[in-house]
Amino acid sequence: MTPSLITRLCDIALKPGNSAATRLIITRRICRAIAEHLDAIRCERRALRRQAGKLKAFLPFTRQAIAELEEQASEHQEAARSGAQSALAGFGQSLMFDREGLAQAVGFDLMCDLLGVNPVHRQQASANGDTSLRGVVYLSQLEDSAARKSDGWGAGGPLYRACHAAMIQFIKECPEHLLPDPFAPGAPFGPKLPPSLSIVGK
Repeated sequence: MTPSLITRLCDIALKPGNSAATRLIITRRICRAIAEHLDAIRCERRALRRQAGKLKAFLPFTRQAIAELEEQASEHQEAARSGAQSALAGFGQSLMFDREGLAQAVGFDLMCDLLGVNPVHRQQASANGDTSLRGVVYLSQLEDSAARKSDGWGAGGPLYRACHAAMIQFIKECPEHLLPDPFAPGAPFGPKLPPSLSIVGK
């Protein structure tokens, strides 16, 4: 990702008279560029960690070199990574709430065309009532469903990754007392509640 590419895309997005479809396409392209930049940084960090792993065969003589490589990996392009992650989360937050009303302005069918949603999945989303941008992109993960998608955690299309980054940021920054307890009774990881029984009249 080059800053000039993002700047050019933002300049195009800010042109007056752009259609909602154009704004959605540009937003997706910006999110893709940011996600590719984050992937490149992750690959570079992984390569440094692999170098450190190769040196473990020569312990204890390589302890200092391993520590330096692992520290270098964790600090590698940290400013660029955190900035890109924040930008991606910002786009994701905007998409989750759809403040610009892109889904309504574009319409469900054109939105699915622009996001590469398979016709079979469109019918499912429409039947389930998931016709919002958040529903199609994040909840149902239908972006690029016409192509094979990765099963990795957080993997998906560029708009999905933006929404995922926004959700991670929300969980990190939300005060702990406002988050639901996943281990509470009736919660996903908590004990199951007893069934509610009622007497049925004759």
